[in-house]
Amino acid sequence: MTVPVTTDVLIVGGGPAGALLGCLLARRGIEVLVVEKQQGLERDFRGETLAAPSAVTLRRLGFGPALTEHGYLETTSVTMRMEGRQVLRVDYDKFPVGVLPIDIPQPALIGIFNDAAAELPGYTYLSGTAFNSLIEEGGQVRGAVLKLADGSRAEVRCRLLVGADGRFSKVRKSAGISADVQPMQRDFLSFKLPRPADWGNGAELVVSRDKHLVVLPTFPDFLRVGTNLPKRGLGDLRKEGFGAFRDSLAAIDPRLAPLLKEHLLSWDDTSFLEIFTAEVAQWSRDGLVLIGDASHTCTPILGQGVNLAIQDAVCLVPVIAAALAAPGQDGVVPAAAFAEFTASRRKHKAFVTRFQRLQESALAQRTPLRTALRRLRYRTLNSLPAKYRIFDKVINAPHPIDPVDLRAAEPAPASA
Repeated sequence: MTVPVTTDVLIVGGGPAGALLGCLLARRGIEVLVVEKQQGLERDFRGETLAAPSAVTLRRLGFGPALTEHGYLETTSVTMRMEGRQVLRVDYDKFPVGVLPIDIPQPALIGIFNDAAAELPGYTYLSGTAFNSLIEEGGQVRGAVLKLADGSRAEVRCRLLVGADGRFSKVRKSAGISADVQPMQRDFLSFKLPRPADWGNGAELVVSRDKHLVVLPTFPDFLRVGTNLPKRGLGDLRKEGFGAFRDSLAAIDPRLAPLLKEHLLSWDDTSFLEIFTAEVAQWSRDGLVLIGDASHTCTPILGQGVNLAIQDAVCLVPVIAAALAAPGQDGVVPAAAFAEFTASRRKHKAFVTRFQRLQESALAQRTPLRTALRRLRYRTLNSLPAKYRIFDKVINAPHPIDPVDLRAAEPAPASA
């Protein structure tokens, strides 16, 4: 495919945020180039659950038929068990939003966005294309140098470059934007197991002192299981042997023991994730803006990463469109155009991160007294009607929907 020499918007990173943003901008007739360093989408993702407002948003934006055609799993509830006792249950059908979260593989979700954009004029998608460096003139970002799939390099100039390239963002680093990285106390290993037919569709958090398992029903017929380990403790865990590791998981949740023995056979069946948060004080420069994990890395607790990314994309579309169309504004988009967007998104992300840190601190407790107090706190929360208001603010933050995008999502009227 021919690489455009110029474009209105160059998006680096073809994950959920970049793919959705590219599609919605192209609907408005804005020239967009989305570049993704991976050749294909068939790789393992950890965050595949869309919160109910995300599902509502995507349907209102016209992606409902494609979601239905692919298929997904509706998650009915989340339950927390500590030291063998249920301490908390949240039923998703009791939230005001009125729909359930859905689990759909991220490759499929990204593919839905890409397919919807593929036929739109002015839209270009390049896989196997890596960001190399920024093009800067007079302190402004004017484009990027890209490394193409065949090893050659290409310069693309743009009015706005969007860094959607994840928690280790090269765009952020190249732009000289620093991140305050705060490691969490523990890291994470995850894996998949076949889901028994009678398992149900509820998510579970199973805790035993300072060890826990997150057990998530996953489309079409899997359980995605995650477990914590001490920070920088993977090497010590490996030294103890894979059998000891597998036995420790079965001790936390004995229901999984037969599945673990049959299907979790080596370290190759697991996936490691370093857990940290990253706070970025500066989300934009003249000609550049960061979104998703590039601007606000959070932890896996409650699976908020993909939902925050989708929110970023939906919020950003009208901001970019207005900035590009502003009278006398035919150069790069100024950083000031993103001030309101940044303030709003940072406020919500900070709320989510505070909640996640409280959760992480609670899950790290190990003494008998502290674990007893932890159970008491969660049982108390479970008994209060306010638990639904609290969780609603964290996992069901409403998505602003721009009317122009809604009109673009509607089918054309039938001809007379």
